Amino acid sequence: MKAIASACLLVLFAAALPAKDADTDHPDIRAVVESFRTSILQRDKPRFLALFVQAEAPWQSVLSDVSLAQVKRDRPDAMKAKFAPSNNPTQFIDGIVASKNSSEETFDNVRIDTDGDVATVAFDYKFLSNGKTTNWGKECWLLVRTDAGWKITTLVYSVILPKH
Repeated sequence: MKAIASACLLVLFAAALPAKDADTDHPDIRAVVESFRTSILQRDKPRFLALFVQAEAPWQSVLSDVSLAQVKRDRPDAMKAKFAPSNNPTQFIDGIVASKNSSEETFDNVRIDTDGDVATVAFDYKFLSNGKTTNWGKECWLLVRTDAGWKITTLVYSVILPKH
């Protein structure tokens, strides 16, 4: 009977412990996410490119079906998931730095899965230009832990455009 009572107390004690705060999980990886966000806001090309294993790391976008139909009205040859070698971190940040518009990317529902050496980061994103949402969707990164810390190896994202 004492063993059952002790087990019950142990379960109650464990249940009373506060749940681990998701914001403190994987702080080094979350720092990469935050640095990505702030380097866009601040148009900081060197800091942005330092987040990647290589500045020309491939990115892949995929248009939602509704967005693809919308784009095809102006560009009939548009593809749902066309690979473009120029779609990479350097091209992205160069466009932001050169733009007269302010740029921001927001992240919600950030999820991290890691074994300590490789990681995936997935989240809902919105991209804003001058405070107006230009597109949104899901974004996923693959990262590796290098001697210099966590680095993004590749990035994929869906694109949903506002209806015209």
